[in-house]
Amino acid sequence: MVRWDNSGVIRHIHAQQIRGTRLDRRRVSSSSSQAGAGEDGSSPFRVQQLLSASAAPLRRPPAGSPPAPGLLRGGMGSGSRAPLLLLLLAALAAWAPAAASPHRLPDDEDADDLLRSFAFEEEEEGEDQTDAGKHRGGLAAFYRSHKDAWRLPGHYIVVLKDEGVKLQASQTARRLQVRAAKRGYLTKILHIFEELFQGFVVKMSRDLLHMALRLPHVHYIEEDSYVFAQSVPWSLGRIIPVQYQSNEYNPPNKGDLVEVYLLDTSVQSNHREIEGRLFVTDFENVPEEDGTRFHRQASRCDSHGTHLAGVISGRDAGVAKGASVRSLRVLNCQGKGTVSGTLIGLEFVKKTLAAQPYSPLIMCLPLAGGYSHVLNAACRLMVQMGVVIIAAAGNYKEDACLYSPASEPEVITVGATNAQDQPASMGTLGTNFGHCVDVFAPGDDIIGASSDCSTCFTSQSGTSQAAAYVAGIAAMILNTNPALSASELRQRLIHFSIKNLINEAWFPEDQRMITPNRVAGIPSKLVADEQLYCRSVWSSLSGSTHAAVAIAHCNSNEEMFSCSSVSRNGKRQGERIEDHGDRKECVAHNKFGGQGIYAIARCCIWPKAGCQINTYTQTTEDTAVRSVSCTKDSHVLTGCSSYSLDRDFSENIRPVLRTESNPDQCIGEADAMVHASCCHAPSLECKVQEYSPVDFTTKAMVTCDDGWTLTGCNAYSHGPKTFGVYSRDNTCIVMSSPQSKRAVAVGICCRRRLLQSSSYK
Repeated sequence: MVRWDNSGVIRHIHAQQIRGTRLDRRRVSSSSSQAGAGEDGSSPFRVQQLLSASAAPLRRPPAGSPPAPGLLRGGMGSGSRAPLLLLLLAALAAWAPAAASPHRLPDDEDADDLLRSFAFEEEEEGEDQTDAGKHRGGLAAFYRSHKDAWRLPGHYIVVLKDEGVKLQASQTARRLQVRAAKRGYLTKILHIFEELFQGFVVKMSRDLLHMALRLPHVHYIEEDSYVFAQSVPWSLGRIIPVQYQSNEYNPPNKGDLVEVYLLDTSVQSNHREIEGRLFVTDFENVPEEDGTRFHRQASRCDSHGTHLAGVISGRDAGVAKGASVRSLRVLNCQGKGTVSGTLIGLEFVKKTLAAQPYSPLIMCLPLAGGYSHVLNAACRLMVQMGVVIIAAAGNYKEDACLYSPASEPEVITVGATNAQDQPASMGTLGTNFGHCVDVFAPGDDIIGASSDCSTCFTSQSGTSQAAAYVAGIAAMILNTNPALSASELRQRLIHFSIKNLINEAWFPEDQRMITPNRVAGIPSKLVADEQLYCRSVWSSLSGSTHAAVAIAHCNSNEEMFSCSSVSRNGKRQGERIEDHGDRKECVAHNKFGGQGIYAIARCCIWPKAGCQINTYTQTTEDTAVRSVSCTKDSHVLTGCSSYSLDRDFSENIRPVLRTESNPDQCIGEADAMVHASCCHAPSLECKVQEYSPVDFTTKAMVTCDDGWTLTGCNAYSHGPKTFGVYSRDNTCIVMSSPQSKRAVAVGICCRRRLLQSSSYK
């Protein structure tokens, strides 16, 4: 049965299929609210039903309905398909916008290809059913932004499994289009990724999601969403008529060897601050501006990018005054972009580097969107290529882990502070915070180049400015040591930062412990020496069930020297390091009645410091304590951990360094499993520092001496009311409840072994 509506669009066709007698009951909704179009404007045109309809007679439409000459003229017997092919070609003509994509075939080839694909699909249908049977019960994952207003319904990023097959993305995209057409929907492939990852961006109806998630080779699909520049509205910026000059700034170098890719708005390249230092690429991928009355004033479109380029390398107000900047436009004149546009920008950089390798290289992403699996994964791939990525934490006064790319662990994430080194507020909002932030930097009322004229300056605020500030610092560090990886650079940024300046009361109470208290800085002199660098990496808070665990990881090029844990109410079962060969995990165990637990990994940079985890081995002797040692002479003890899954856990473990008769060892209670982290680092020397408070305190702290780096943190307590221990920069902190007995903070502090230095016992 063929039905027409008042617009002349075919709505339903009921016919038996050519092979078999089963009726095709799939339909496209004919409700007036859809009026001939899907959610993305695609026409619900049932090609498969037209094909199957060739074996069955058609009834004429009722009086008053539009004629359909291609279907009715000459009949549709088994010997005639020409009118049907004409109708298919007409449908493809309506599909013309899809051919605008550089990855689509020309119209004539596309038509022939689609028609051939129907036969191909018939042949592969049985094979696909087999594949679907293998994966039944588990569709590919689907993700979308937690911010409803930021979503782009009808636009999807399809990520394929990494199977090393060339042209997989093109073939899967074509298969999606064919199957969509068989269901009566038109789709448009907006971009095919072949360099950054295997996948594509497609515009299609939401009704096709279930089908798309079942396609072979699909890893996951993410709904596209918006990203935004992280500065306050530019109309609030004030124009400074005179050049900004600072007579106090004395950088160690100018970052001349470093190139910075800036993914932002367009940039006014002839501004005197950045003229000669800036190269504007031909890349542009931005959404349309909101509002029909929006005027694209050049000064407004260039404002954000021009200011940030000036902050990075401006002659007068720049941080690294000699660094080169390459500009890619991924944000429109309103400071708005998309995840897919940013991904395409990353792929552009990857292709550029493949053709013209350059190192050292920094990528500044002064933008933020809702949490995005695909954007985080793409950034991770770029870091693995050797690119340092620095991103804005976001201006939403929330946990930065809710946003991307700020939440990606391999990205260096920057929060913003004001002139008083306090968290920057921006109206009712302010800088983001949390354990996904690596460092804070000046981001309030920052002076930089203005796009209003080639000699104008303005001030802007936000984590965008803070990210640009840190990009400048990073350029100077890389200028001294160009071979640094992203992990090594991050460790130096943390090491050079100024500690404990921020008033933590500004942060929500549950974020104060896990948010770093450090503001980016740079020494007046940089040297490429060998030094031990360590940082603490927090997990997310675990669930509150008895079996809940929290897991923390180190990044690439980092070695896990120790593991600790802390809970909200003290109910925990301890922690341990699990070695999975290529990666170690710091695993913390919640306890029945617990309110969640954090795992804290101590991640360090030291050449060839391969660590192994030694575990207590049960002996026939029944002792009151358990101990585990580092048995190899070339290994040093960097951390101790313990856990007990059967009994009440009490924080009662301490490291003891070697003597003439005993090796380095960890000593714990008999009812707990004890682990020692033993690292191959013969050029390191370590010592134990302890602090036992005279009076009761809920926090006991010990800080390593100057020149020493904290690698492990433990507590020694005779009571079960210790909440746990954690490391903050170079300080070991023990958290206790008001009812607990006094706890002793114990830290393992290490440094590069000095010539002719004696061993510390």
